[in-house]
Amino acid sequence: MTQSAPDYPSNKSRELSHQLIQEMHLPAAFETTVTQVYLPLMQHIVGLKQKHPLFISINGAQGSGKSTLTHFLKQLIEIETPLRVANISLDDFYATHRQRQHLSKTVHPLLITRGVPGTHDMELMQSTLFSLLEGKACRIPRFNKAMDDRYPEDQWTEQPPADIILFEGWCNHSPAQSEAELVNPINQLEAEEDQDGSWRHYANQHLKRYHETIFSHADHCIMLKAADFEHVYQWRRLQEKKLRNSHSTNHQQRIMSDTELARFIQHYERISRHTLAHLPHLADIVIPVEADHSIKKIIMQKDFINDGST
Repeated sequence: MTQSAPDYPSNKSRELSHQLIQEMHLPAAFETTVTQVYLPLMQHIVGLKQKHPLFISINGAQGSGKSTLTHFLKQLIEIETPLRVANISLDDFYATHRQRQHLSKTVHPLLITRGVPGTHDMELMQSTLFSLLEGKACRIPRFNKAMDDRYPEDQWTEQPPADIILFEGWCNHSPAQSEAELVNPINQLEAEEDQDGSWRHYANQHLKRYHETIFSHADHCIMLKAADFEHVYQWRRLQEKKLRNSHSTNHQQRIMSDTELARFIQHYERISRHTLAHLPHLADIVIPVEADHSIKKIIMQKDFINDGST
């Protein structure tokens, strides 16, 4: 059983959706995604509103459409209701390049690469989210992926107090692994550059910390579920192409070649595969994403379990 798609709540939503589709250079067929997925999900989230700020955690593999989803949800909620929405990405809390250089020298060389838990600024993430959960204004950091470093503070986003917090990230609510599951390497990167397993153990321990300090405070978890991990590389490759096209080329930028990207994705593989296998049975809502990026339905947790989906 899946959520049925209602009509547009108002002409305002229809007009806004058309505008966003054009601004984000999405295909006209994306209108179906808005009507069948985004609007029902928006209405569901608004229905969860409580006295204190509502914290929604959104998980999705690289390139699955997390940023597009959260951007639409924020705009739709704010045009349809008086509620204020904070749209935050886990990626904006990556540690600076200098901080990761320090980690690579003192903990493990692979920590120079942003991605796994332990390469984020936990203190900054906590202070930002907790300010919002307490109903306060704050400043949201921003991370420049082309430069592989955080923007200066004067370029951060001023965020007023919010009624709803949409927090999206590739490993949000991803289950940690057992010691036994960490023993064998799963790809070439781990086999050659993490032979003793210390890097993957470090990431796993920090993922547990993320659950204890951040994810445990979420009121609701939504998962954008990729068909399988093999599609993640292609989706991430599309992201890199867009990144390359959106910045003028100069010697300071760090945009990856296909070879570099293939290695980069291996940093994410272990947690991504484990998440695809286990989070669908834990998330409150699962949104299947097809290989062509199309999404057509919302599956509530009780329906997902009853359906026997994996």
